[in-house]
Amino acid sequence: MNPSIYRLSTIHSQIDREIRSELRRRVPDWVRLLRLKKLRLAIKDRIAGHMAKLRRR
Repeated sequence: MNPSIYRLSTIHSQIDREIRSELRRRVPDWVRLLRLKKLRLAIKDRIAGHMAKLRRR
């Protein structure tokens, strides 16, 4: 696996854990959740971009 993709995947997993943790709170911070979800989506898009570059080679 490409080191960049691996690093981004690791970050994506960490954000997933943070989202799940926030959702388990008695009163979730919805602003924080929104930010985390946007960040997770941005990282997913970057992973997809790296994968597309690898496929073109």
